[in-house]
Amino acid sequence: MGKSLKAGLQAGFHTTWTLGKIIFPVTLIVSLLQYTPILGWVAKLITPLMGIFGLSGEAAIPLVIGNFLNLYAGIGAILSLDLTVKEVFILALMLSFSHNLLIESSVAAKVGLKLWVILAVRIGLALISAFVVNLVWQGGGEMAQYGFVSSTEVTPNGWLEIIGIALQKAGLGVVQLALIVIPLMIAIQYLKDLGLLKVFTRWMAPVTRFLGMKENTSMTLVAGLTIGLAYGAGVMIQAVKEDNVSKKDLTLAFIFLVACHAVVEDTLIFIPLGIPVLPLLIIRLVVAVVLTITIATIWRRAEAAPRRKEATYEN
Repeated sequence: MGKSLKAGLQAGFHTTWTLGKIIFPVTLIVSLLQYTPILGWVAKLITPLMGIFGLSGEAAIPLVIGNFLNLYAGIGAILSLDLTVKEVFILALMLSFSHNLLIESSVAAKVGLKLWVILAVRIGLALISAFVVNLVWQGGGEMAQYGFVSSTEVTPNGWLEIIGIALQKAGLGVVQLALIVIPLMIAIQYLKDLGLLKVFTRWMAPVTRFLGMKENTSMTLVAGLTIGLAYGAGVMIQAVKEDNVSKKDLTLAFIFLVACHAVVEDTLIFIPLGIPVLPLLIIRLVVAVVLTITIATIWRRAEAAPRRKEATYEN
């Protein structure tokens, strides 16, 4: 048992260090940007495009903040605006697919995936889903009634306080990462040493096969679904090393997860916005499943094409 604890701690600290080197500087820079005109400039740039998605120009503000920072920041910005239920739902859907882009995409790149693929999938899903919902849904014109979340935030006094807040946020981000990843790695190590991980993998086998992946991607999928991309990346990195997860399966798992990660938490936090969250959850799940199966099928056919040609030449 002591051996399992030691191995789990080593894996946890190593993963925290690996991801912390990304999370700390990115969080620091983005937190500083929050107090500069830069985010406002970006919001102004995309304001003319908002009408395509059924949004008013000011809806660009929570979109930019949510993508540069996180869902909570995006929700805070929504609470400061007078928007219709339809607008809030569309914003929630877009931010579900595309939020915290800098950190989560950087972490995905650390796992071994191409950064442009992750960005293209996340931003593409956000834009397409918003366009389709705006086209299909004719209701939701009443003003949104927000619940119990407060949108107030303390304004720092001067750049010294701003830098202090940014350093605090960056440090807390790494601490939060450690508090999640280290116990998780220890638990996984115990499960592995007790042989329970193989049992769990067998249980997940029908799901992974249905999505076009091998059984050994099960831990990657579950980690991303439950605790998200940034924190789940620790488990993913470990899985790639120890479970021999192929580049193809890892890419498919990430494509599924960029559409549908931290699915419970990221859905429930939208409840105070007064929108129907069940359709939000269903859309994310359906999109993730359909997209992953489609790409897996195309990939499989592309791999099979050279073999068919060789067989034809031989005959």
